[in-house]
Amino acid sequence: MKDLATNNLQNQKKTQQASSMSEPSVQPQVRLMTISSEEAGQRIDNFLLRICKGVPKSHVYRILRSGEVRVNKGRVDQLYRLVEGDVVRVPPVRVATSATPAVVPKLEFPILFEDEALLVIDKPAGVAVHGGSGVSYGVIEQLRAARPDAKFLELVHRLDRETSGILLIAKKRSALTHLHEQMRDGVTDKRYFALVTGDWKNQRQHVKLPLFKYTTPDGERRVRVQEGGQPSHTIFSLKKKWQQFALLEAELKTGRTHQIRVHLASSGFPIAGDDKYGDFTLNKALQKAAADRGALKRMFLHAHQITFIHPVSEKPVTVRAVLPPECEAFLQSLH
Repeated sequence: MKDLATNNLQNQKKTQQASSMSEPSVQPQVRLMTISSEEAGQRIDNFLLRICKGVPKSHVYRILRSGEVRVNKGRVDQLYRLVEGDVVRVPPVRVATSATPAVVPKLEFPILFEDEALLVIDKPAGVAVHGGSGVSYGVIEQLRAARPDAKFLELVHRLDRETSGILLIAKKRSALTHLHEQMRDGVTDKRYFALVTGDWKNQRQHVKLPLFKYTTPDGERRVRVQEGGQPSHTIFSLKKKWQQFALLEAELKTGRTHQIRVHLASSGFPIAGDDKYGDFTLNKALQKAAADRGALKRMFLHAHQITFIHPVSEKPVTVRAVLPPECEAFLQSLH
């Protein structure tokens, strides 16, 4: 009997140890959430995806379709836009949490424009705009950590991690909605500087190639030109030309993932330093270039100008960001 009791005690300890080593999770419970003025105007599915971080997107849409999510005690579909004062019933959803959550460092970025509705920053190359896909945090998480009193901070648009330049952040839900409408309607004018390799001929050139998004076997997101893909349109203007390179201004008429990079690479003019769609042999040579000639250790793509209608004043606003020092230094080395 003593041996049996000892074995039972040892088994209990093992069970407790295994339980303590398992990943903790938030205990699910029904939540009733009243929509504020800042949350009003967004679609119910986007609202749920934001507040249910860590829950698979497929599960969020399943609880919507099943009617487990209620607004003012009634069923709604995913297209319903929330109104101030709506009471949203969020059913129990289990969210796995890490025992040691990543600490997001507080960080501000160079400010190009700021008022009560908007923040426009100059994002450096190599910094993700948000966490995900192997990145614990990005610009938006760092800004929120640096501004704990800010009630609302959301990305208006995105930039590739390797791209530098202008990034818009909304400080009000109404500003976010207003700017998204402008982008959908083609009102926003976004311009980029890109240094390409090759003998560029035309002073101004339209590129209209359909773009298709896919995922590589190792899970990396990529884009290629493919019939049946999303219609995409970029206008390129020649700014300066060298024997091996050309500096172009790219004007986006649509805003597809990796649009400028794929349009240029598919046209035979890859962006210098582009590690996804570029000339890999040349990129390696540029990284090892002698100091007196100038090295390029990043992709030469910079969001240098944006024009939009201010969501409060309704007046046009143009914001510019000068080329980063490393890009300017490389251009100087070409002379």
